[in-house]
Amino acid sequence: MKKMIHIDGYSGLVLEGGGMRGVFTCGVLDNFMDRGIRFPYTIGVSAGACNGLSYMSGQRGRAKFSNIDLLEKYHYIGLKYLLKKRNIMDFDLLFRDFPERILPYDYETYFHCSERYVMVTTNCLTGEANYFEEKRSKERVIDIVRASSSLPFVCPIAYVDKIPMLDGGIVDSIPLLHARRDGFTNNVVVLTRNRGYRKKVQGTKVPSFIYRKYPALRAAINRRSVLYNEQLELVERLEEAGEITVIRPQRPVEVNRIEQDVRKLTELYEEGYRCAEQFAFE
Repeated sequence: MKKMIHIDGYSGLVLEGGGMRGVFTCGVLDNFMDRGIRFPYTIGVSAGACNGLSYMSGQRGRAKFSNIDLLEKYHYIGLKYLLKKRNIMDFDLLFRDFPERILPYDYETYFHCSERYVMVTTNCLTGEANYFEEKRSKERVIDIVRASSSLPFVCPIAYVDKIPMLDGGIVDSIPLLHARRDGFTNNVVVLTRNRGYRKKVQGTKVPSFIYRKYPALRAAINRRSVLYNEQLELVERLEEAGEITVIRPQRPVEVNRIEQDVRKLTELYEEGYRCAEQFAFE
C-alpha cells in the first residue's frame, strides 16, 4: 500500500547532491513529473540543484538524458579535463553547450513558474552557505548552478556576483533546516544514500597552502564529514517522528560521485523512479 503524502502551502521538496548519485533524484523527479506532482518550494544543492532545474521547467527526462545518455556520448568526466581545464568535468560543455544548444533549457517556463526554487552554494570567503533564487537572468542562473556543483579540489572556484563560491554540499548537503526556516515545514527529502549510511570522519586537515586565501573555506571542508553525519541523523529523527517524508535508495549505492558506468547509472535512475512510485500524493 502506498504511503499518502498531503501537499499544501507549507510543502517543500529538498534535493541532496552527491554528484552522479544524483541520477537517483532524476528518477524520482521524472516520476513526479509523470504524475503532475509539484511543490510550492524546492531547494537543491550541487547535483540536486542541477536536476531540480529541469524539474522546475517541467522538462521530463532532460536530467536523465544529461546525466546518462550524453555522458555516454561525450564522456565529459575524467582526468583529461583535470589536466586540461583544472576541472574533473567539462563544465563548458555542461553549463554552456548543453543548456544553450545540445539540450536547450526552457528558461521561459522556469522564469514564469509560480513555485519558489532555491540553489545552495558555499561562500569561500565566509565558509558559510549562500542561498539563491533567480528567475530573471539566464547568465546568473548558470553562475549559481555552476558554483553549486563545483566540487572542492577537482573543480576551479566559481563566482556568483563576483564572490568566490564552491559546491553547496560542503556546508549544507541536505538543506532541510533552511527549508523550514523559509516557512516550509511539510517536507519531502530526496537523499542519494541508503538509510543508515554515515560518512567516514576524516582525521586529516586541509593543509594551509590549499585554498590559502580562504581559511574559512578550509575550516568548512575540515568539518564537512561531521556536519553531514549530523544532518543525516536529524533527517532520520524527523522521519521517525513523522515530521518529514524521505525518499532514498533502498540498498547501499554502488555509484560514486564521478561514476561513468552507464549501466550502474541507469539502474540507480530506475530505482529512484520505483521508490517515488511507492508514495501517493493528494
